[in-house]
Amino acid sequence: MQLSATPYEERLTAPRSWWLVSFLVGVSLALILLPFGTLPMLGGLAAGTAAAAVVASSYGSVRIRVVNGLLIAGEARIPVSALGEAEVLDAEEARAWRTYKADTRAFLLLRAYIPTALRVTVTDPDDPTPYLYLSTREPERLAEALKAARDAA
Repeated sequence: MQLSATPYEERLTAPRSWWLVSFLVGVSLALILLPFGTLPMLGGLAAGTAAAAVVASSYGSVRIRVVNGLLIAGEARIPVSALGEAEVLDAEEARAWRTYKADTRAFLLLRAYIPTALRVTVTDPDDPTPYLYLSTREPERLAEALKAARDAA
């Protein structure tokens, strides 16, 4: 028996502009090392760009998955049976839930460069987390995958 009828996977990659910023960090380090010669300047360009690219890549490597009856969001692993209804949030509503509507007990998988999100209530009485806030580029598809996994379980 397949537990998740509609498997879902999304990687919350960093925007393209962050890669340009990574290169500019390398250029900045190269300019700092320019008085020491050409080789240190080139080393600074390579090392600065690589270090900034590693940071951008690691921040943008978080995944959201619905598989085998589980919602895996970053480090969190939650059975779909412990989740209630999912609410698709447009850009304006997502901003509201990130700011003045937010509950400090909520689990936030927040990426500010992604304007839309999904808010999923937690129905497990033993869990103090009231809801999950998940930044996602495809909130409708994620909500459908959660509903299908809940129905299949």
